[in-house]
Amino acid sequence: MLLVPSCRGQDRADMEKAVDSSLPGPERAAAAAARVEPLLQPDLARHKLRHGDPVYLRAFKEEKKLELWMKPRDSRNFVLFRTYPIAATSGRPGPKLAEGDRQVPEGFYHFARRGLKPDSRYHLAINIGYPNAYDRHHGRTGSFIMIHGSRVSIGCLAMTDPKIEEIYTLCDAALEEGQRFIRVHLFPFRMTDARMRAASNHRWIDFWRNLKEGYDAFEEGQQPPEIHVRGGRYAVDS
Repeated sequence: MLLVPSCRGQDRADMEKAVDSSLPGPERAAAAAARVEPLLQPDLARHKLRHGDPVYLRAFKEEKKLELWMKPRDSRNFVLFRTYPIAATSGRPGPKLAEGDRQVPEGFYHFARRGLKPDSRYHLAINIGYPNAYDRHHGRTGSFIMIHGSRVSIGCLAMTDPKIEEIYTLCDAALEEGQRFIRVHLFPFRMTDARMRAASNHRWIDFWRNLKEGYDAFEEGQQPPEIHVRGGRYAVDS
């Protein structure tokens, strides 16, 4: 079931000043959690969610939106908890190909606890795990692609400091509660049939059709699909 997220808690958080970025990493993350947890709690309860429930992240480059989905403990399906505006991205439509090309990747990524970077120069950050197996198969290079604070991007998703505190805290809590890894799916745009038709002559249309298989699988069931790489393509396992 798709729930429309409330913005009241998010608005309150945005009015608050983010914690001091000069704090050591662990202290910075702890201070951020202490600041945002009370602001998140009313909306979590409204959606029948708890702090620590599993998280799934989905972003759209064209729309500059990052969605944070969570799974209630009494449900198989994820629900939409927050839609965050992305403050800054970089590059053009299409995947990241090489170190230094300033492209935000497109594809299916994931991170475990080691992907959390509380000592980032961009306040708090999450390493999405680029390059993945697909990228390596195709000889793509690059590193340290993050979802982070601030409003500056060189191939990353910049979310502002107050918003990354929410995202980081919810991801950290989910991993602490036993989620083994968190999926991050990055798309060039919302992959509706109409938008795909409009892109039918684009150089990356074949790649995007492959991404749409994963997009459609989630749209149909609100469960992040299992995705592997076979023969140089993403394979969606039902």
